[in-house]
Amino acid sequence: MKHPVSRLFAALCLCGLSSLSFAADVPQGTALAQKQELVRHIKDEPASLDPAKAVGLPEIQVIRDLFEGLVNQNEKGELTPGVATRWQSNDNRIWTFTLRDNAKWSDGSPVTAQDFVYSWQRLVDPKTTSPFAWFAALAGINNAQAIIDGKAAPDTLGVTAVDARTLRVQLDKPLPWFSNLTANFAFYPVQKANVESGKEWTRPGSLVGNGAYVLNDRVVNEKLVVVPNTHYWDNAKTVLQKVTFVPINQESSATKRYLAGDIDITESFPKNMYQKLLKDIPGQVYTPPQLGTYYYAFNTQKGPTADSRVRLALSMTIDRRIMAEKVLGTGEKPAWHFTPDVTAGFTPEASPFEQMSQQELNAQAKTLLQAAGYGPQRPLKLTLLYNTSENHQKIAIAVASMWKKNLGVDVKLQNQEWKTYIDSRNTGNFDVIRASWVGDYNEPSTFLSLLTSTHSGNISRFNDPAYDKIIHQATLETTAKARNTDYNMAEKILTEKAPIAPIYQYTNGRLIKPWVKGYPINNPEDVAYSRTMYIEKH
Repeated sequence: MKHPVSRLFAALCLCGLSSLSFAADVPQGTALAQKQELVRHIKDEPASLDPAKAVGLPEIQVIRDLFEGLVNQNEKGELTPGVATRWQSNDNRIWTFTLRDNAKWSDGSPVTAQDFVYSWQRLVDPKTTSPFAWFAALAGINNAQAIIDGKAAPDTLGVTAVDARTLRVQLDKPLPWFSNLTANFAFYPVQKANVESGKEWTRPGSLVGNGAYVLNDRVVNEKLVVVPNTHYWDNAKTVLQKVTFVPINQESSATKRYLAGDIDITESFPKNMYQKLLKDIPGQVYTPPQLGTYYYAFNTQKGPTADSRVRLALSMTIDRRIMAEKVLGTGEKPAWHFTPDVTAGFTPEASPFEQMSQQELNAQAKTLLQAAGYGPQRPLKLTLLYNTSENHQKIAIAVASMWKKNLGVDVKLQNQEWKTYIDSRNTGNFDVIRASWVGDYNEPSTFLSLLTSTHSGNISRFNDPAYDKIIHQATLETTAKARNTDYNMAEKILTEKAPIAPIYQYTNGRLIKPWVKGYPINNPEDVAYSRTMYIEKH
């Protein structure tokens, strides 16, 4: 049966008018296209549609449409109500969230505070093996780390359902920005009955979500199709009637399909096509700054990169200026720190790398590598792993060339499909591996906590007590100035010990058709819900 809103919407489209019910999202007088269908490119096949199992952007973009957390973000990255209509804390340690009365699951049953209790306990439960369990510990939820470590039961987590509409969260320390963290997908609720219905609960026809859309169809490596969730509390303002996510890991293929009219929004485009695209379709090319850093992680536990001198030498010989300006050339900035310059609450101090010429860096790197026992008679040999992508390949070739030219390193390039790459990353089966991090919230700790010894996202397995101590100290500071001092001290350790080599700061490069409106292109975390978008008549 067709939903009444859909019938009304269709009638309005035929008239070329927008409805007053859409006024919050669609400017009055806007002529809407009769066919409100959108095709969005994602960079790979999602590994899982379970919020607790998601590992990267391929999953997150879809999950944001299928589920909704306590709060959302607007186009500026500011918090807006989600399932919660309001939230408050008198001491930044005990937080109370009031849930809306009309929040429902896609099967029509109510979303309650107990759903969040179950979901957050499930997130930290070791049996779930969630790659994002650490996020609850980072947020400081009481007992989260003890539960993750198997030292406490999941039901001791500091989250309580006071009643069906009131959720209380107790932190182990004050955290002024805790509400911002609840926008993260890791804190999305899942329905207990749905999860426990069987291993196939995330399939079309089985998945029960609380987001603006429901999963209608899925063909692995081809498409994921979502349609409006008629039980969503704000469904009256959902304009798009069908959204198709297309997984394509080759930027040139995605761009080709975009230019052919098969895709409306791409996740990226080949860097070497930037100037041509600007010339051919200038109004459709976007490259605003993004809260993210592209980096290489070194295996600090085994192989040649277990030696910090080797890691530092490799990091120093990456010419970040050349990478940003020539190899990429779409507005990226050299990454002299792991934390991007646009991060709120971070005033970076000048890095030693930034103050030296590349020739000076190369000379020091050569001395370091020789001290580690490598040279013409014993060249350093290593493998550089990246997930399949033309841009990743292009960057890897450039970096390998720099290492070969300046240090005589023999580099074997290896690419893997997303799921295999994730497995290699998780098991530490690499020497050097491509990685990136887009902030889960706009504060330096979203980046710097990643390198703490107990963090499950610590790809390099970096273990430095001094670093851990500084990051912990930052959580106890009462002023932004003191936290900024701690964060700069942490960045200094990362530069000296080189568990990672930050390469460039992200821009949000993508192509968007001119008739697609409502895409939050300037959201610093690239949070984009399909429910805010619509298609103009064209």
